[in-house]
Amino acid sequence: MTATLVWFRQDLRLRDNPALAAAHQRGAPIIPVYILDEMGEGRWPPGSASRWWLHHSLVALDTALRGRESRLVLARGDSGSALQALAAQTNADAVYWNRRYEPADIARDKVIKANLRAKGLEARSFNAALLHEPHTVANKSGQPFQVFTPFWRNCQTLPVEDPVMLPAGPLPSPVLWPLSLEVAELGLLSRDAGGAGWANAWRPGEADAVKQLKKFMLHAVRPYADVRDFPHIDGTSRLSPYLHFGEIGPRQIWAAVRAQSRDSGVFPASRGAHVFLTELGWREFAHHLLFHFPHTVEQPLRAGFSRFPWRQDAAWLKAWQEGLTGYPIVDAGMRELRSTGWMHNRVRMITASFLVKHLRIAWQEGAGWFWDALVDADLANNTLGWQWSAGCGADATPYFHIFNPVLQGEKFDADGVYVRCWIPELAALPNEFLHQPWMAPMELLIQAGIKMGESYPRPIVDHYEARSAALAALEVMRTGDPDGLGQLQ
Repeated sequence: MTATLVWFRQDLRLRDNPALAAAHQRGAPIIPVYILDEMGEGRWPPGSASRWWLHHSLVALDTALRGRESRLVLARGDSGSALQALAAQTNADAVYWNRRYEPADIARDKVIKANLRAKGLEARSFNAALLHEPHTVANKSGQPFQVFTPFWRNCQTLPVEDPVMLPAGPLPSPVLWPLSLEVAELGLLSRDAGGAGWANAWRPGEADAVKQLKKFMLHAVRPYADVRDFPHIDGTSRLSPYLHFGEIGPRQIWAAVRAQSRDSGVFPASRGAHVFLTELGWREFAHHLLFHFPHTVEQPLRAGFSRFPWRQDAAWLKAWQEGLTGYPIVDAGMRELRSTGWMHNRVRMITASFLVKHLRIAWQEGAGWFWDALVDADLANNTLGWQWSAGCGADATPYFHIFNPVLQGEKFDADGVYVRCWIPELAALPNEFLHQPWMAPMELLIQAGIKMGESYPRPIVDHYEARSAALAALEVMRTGDPDGLGQLQ
């Protein structure tokens, strides 16, 4: 009897999985497969936090499949070779998968599809990751968008497909299963540097993705627009890692928000729901940009920024990475990242701005650090976010807009709950000085048990001096005058 290989990648779920649903409709035995393939030019292998998440997500997926009297077959190496070998072993005559949109994966998948078809196998791919695939969205001139608002306005005129439902009951399985690696043999935990903290903060897997969506819909979607910028409030969806690994799909989220709006009699959606769906739109925009401008993973979209006089300072970069810059809101964010593999979005903007504007360290350095440290490290989102912060991407904040980290802390963490959580050595300071402890009177510092420069660092740069240097660097980039570099030190 023939069989269908279902090749799982970043779609580690059973619900709303078009490739799996199509395989089920074929009626032949289904062999779910995951291949750890870190080979190939232009590939971005997962960082340490993502590897930890992937390990546990694969365990969860295998458990879910076994609940359907199936299982997950694991392999590693070149995906095309592994799929052909599995097809030969299992007498499979079809391979189905859901598409990915990273540049290197698009190129690889085209080759794999052609080679499978050349071997006489049916090879089909589906969309499970986006509301609208990048090639289906264009402006009136047929060109890709580079500004979010018209992009999202256009998307909202397009229909969103309903989630694909998989029938209940056992999945059709082969009589004999091919050999499979154990999850541990993939070596995903070998570089794990923060698993204990990550495990306390997260539960990977489709079941927990659905729970998190339900929790958000019940408690946080309505006030979302008003509270999402405050890091001490549990006011965001925290769905980003589940979305990245495909443990839940954007169509499921879209459908849940729209259904709640209709059921509650509030239609169109409430302001909170509307703003939340717009954030889902930013994810779509990120993939749109990566698809059409693949060079932006490493190069600025705005070509002029290739001349920007970035600094190279290993000590400053390390201080930023370790949360030792002397600016509490920045340090709190970086420590949250190290501990949990995640950072609140407002604080991501603050920390990113500090790196590229106060320290003038290239955005690629920050993107690389986030890629390794975030459990939701997504190539499209990471690229968009860092180019936005650096002012060199699509619809980006201008480089001359420079966050004041003290004012940002006072505005979005006025009572200091977030800073005190992640920087306990400052906990005894009154709110007046919490976001600028170097300004506190000596007697207050003594009472709080703080020795500036010892128990907590002094600021590694002065905000106003750093701002002036950043603006001077921008002028050097604009004029191309190397003589202006002297004032940037």
